[in-house]
Amino acid sequence: MTAELVRGQNHPLPEVRLEIRVSAGTPVVAGATLGDEQGRVRGVEWVAHPGAPTLPGLEVSKQAAADHRLAVDLEALSPSVHRVIVLLALPPGTGGPVRFGAVAAPFVAVTGLDGTEVASYTITGLDAESAVVALVLYRRQGVWKVRAVGQGYAGGLAELLTDQGLPEARQLAGSIHEAVAQGLARSVAAPPPRLPDAGRPRQTASPTPGPDQTHGTTPQGVSGNTSPTQGPQTTSPYGTSPYGDSGARDASRPDHASAQHGGPAPADPPTGTPPAPPTAGGPVDYTHPGRQTTAPPPPPPTAPPAQPGQPSQPVAGDATGWSMDERLYNQVWGMFEDLARTTAAYRSAVDFAESRMEQELDKVLSDPRSRIGGQGDAAREAARAKHAELVDQARVALDRDLAQLRAEVDVVEPALPAAFASWDNPVWHGYRVPMEIPMALRLGDLHLPESEDVRIPMLVRLPLERGLWIDSGPSGSHDSLADSDELRGLALDTAVALAARLLAVYPPGDFGVHVIDPAGAGASALAPLVQAGVLAGPPAAGAAGVADVLGRLTQRVDLVHMAVRGGAADSLPPGFDTAEQLLIVNDFPHGFDDRAVTQLRYLADEGPAVGVHLMMVADRQDAAAYGPLLDPLWRSLMRLTPTPDDHLADPWVGHAWTYEPSRVPPGSRVLQQVLTQVAEARRSWNR
Repeated sequence: MTAELVRGQNHPLPEVRLEIRVSAGTPVVAGATLGDEQGRVRGVEWVAHPGAPTLPGLEVSKQAAADHRLAVDLEALSPSVHRVIVLLALPPGTGGPVRFGAVAAPFVAVTGLDGTEVASYTITGLDAESAVVALVLYRRQGVWKVRAVGQGYAGGLAELLTDQGLPEARQLAGSIHEAVAQGLARSVAAPPPRLPDAGRPRQTASPTPGPDQTHGTTPQGVSGNTSPTQGPQTTSPYGTSPYGDSGARDASRPDHASAQHGGPAPADPPTGTPPAPPTAGGPVDYTHPGRQTTAPPPPPPTAPPAQPGQPSQPVAGDATGWSMDERLYNQVWGMFEDLARTTAAYRSAVDFAESRMEQELDKVLSDPRSRIGGQGDAAREAARAKHAELVDQARVALDRDLAQLRAEVDVVEPALPAAFASWDNPVWHGYRVPMEIPMALRLGDLHLPESEDVRIPMLVRLPLERGLWIDSGPSGSHDSLADSDELRGLALDTAVALAARLLAVYPPGDFGVHVIDPAGAGASALAPLVQAGVLAGPPAAGAAGVADVLGRLTQRVDLVHMAVRGGAADSLPPGFDTAEQLLIVNDFPHGFDDRAVTQLRYLADEGPAVGVHLMMVADRQDAAAYGPLLDPLWRSLMRLTPTPDDHLADPWVGHAWTYEPSRVPPGSRVLQQVLTQVAEARRSWNR
């Protein structure tokens, strides 16, 4: 049975020798690029186009045409090839259309050698674009799949190839157009236009789906800083996409968080440049920042061979990376991306089914003769039955993908190192103070309404690039049974658990924690940190204590900034503490005067660059009297919540991810045991 794909949806490929058929209704250039495991096109020799139509395992057309057949032999591809990206472009200077919005929607189909269709895709929603990534064939855990992409480029082939990472993209685009022009010059004149009734049958284009989730070159780290009255905040839970980066955004609009999940996007997490925000007509970028693009030996573990027709068994650490930690990080990013895509495809399919049913019902109602009687009832019943059939098909595909993700979560979660693991993971019971900083830290879990039982770790890159705000105020998704005092307590408990994680993953002496608790309201929750002796000093109380701590940390930031700007970073005063510093602020703005508020804003803006980080435990409404003065402060922080909350919005596919903090199991002493080891290691280091 043929799978009619919508944008972002994938489908397994049952054969390795395939044809990709293109019908565009107007002459187009058809080509393909090959990508390695990171999605990188290594050079012009990895591009099949009319000027160089043949590569091992791949052959494309030699000239522009309205119909194409591209031949692919997946087994004949180089072992380093993990993606085949099919692209279409309108040839310039031929007198034909210059944008896809002016022609019929291109139709592409993947078929077997006998012509049997495996999957098809009608590329809708294009306008000013003159080049488009149509499909990507990709290998995931030993299984080849096809994904409908439909990412258009108004800048044409040059922009598309630049997005593929080719430095000589413009020269290559020029040579492709030159080869096409030479082919047209040698061809015979085109026949007269066909009559309307002689046209080739076309599949009906489906409505443009929801948020675009196309292939790019980008999480994992989710961040957020919207207020309870605002809509979802944007995130890319990896890179600090969960997986990492979270750039400051205006609190009055969705916030972007990168899931360090990095990143817009290929099926496996790429490890290239950091994600860039999407632009009109631009690519979706899910890469996480600053990672190498190839992995040295030994190679990552491989999954055992799959049974015919079945996906291969997942293996922990089967992504690329220089170490097992990096491979696990990249694998978690891939899981986040897979969950985002498969859910987006399901929602798009459901929206299409509803739109189609509404159109058919409107058609029935528009004819007065069919409004009454058996004919109208039959038409309405047929429309509803078709809707149910389409939704059921989409749900089957979603359930299939979720089952595979659950299996992968089951093998990955137990294999995670302490920095990536939840508090109930047995790895914490074997905890030892590390000798180097890990690449990322787990802040909690992410999930979507369609898959509550599939939890993806939310990882942020270290060192932190942005402060944290544990929102103790009410929110639409907070537990309605929790009163304000209970939420404040839960927020401070969350902050203590996160501070303990940070202390636990840094080497001895490389991380210090300061606490401001002006009224002493958090004494009970802060007790584990105080009793273990891991704080740089007792929690600061009263206005004098607030001023003292803020003054010392502000002076530290000033000194380091001046040393760096003066090119004398190695000439700081004797005894200067070069360790990373975390300031936990509870019960804000109690005890803060205008000077203290200004210093706090300064630390939030300038501190992360020199190793001073801020963790606010606050209800924004308590500081409402400051008005817009504090808006930059809230924007600069990654907003987290002490209870499950769907405030993290994914800008690439439009999901509102539910964040859930990682809690210490009730009755467990793992937190105290970890902090005791941290304190002992610190005392040994100071001797």
